Amino acid sequence: MIGFAELDATNSALFRDQTRAALTEGQDCLEVDLSRTRFVDSSGLGALIALYKTMCARNGKLRILHPTEAVQQMFELTRMQRLFEISN
Repeated sequence: MIGFAELDATNSALFRDQTRAALTEGQDCLEVDLSRTRFVDSSGLGALIALYKTMCARNGKLRILHPTEAVQQMFELTRMQRLFEISN
């Protein structure tokens, strides 16, 4: 999957659409590695939430892997760590 240094208004729709297109039939777990992503804005967060909803519709889950410190702080400020399964 393509990684983004920043997940923001300029690329969040592309990220969401490419990720959805890469899902296979019956896939019930989506892992998003954010180890190289240093910034996520509200559009990026919206893309992650959309993917979360996609996986919920499949009775699956979205797992966030290795978020950078700045991204982890954003999840905590927005309380999204309650929604996403996050593995450091």
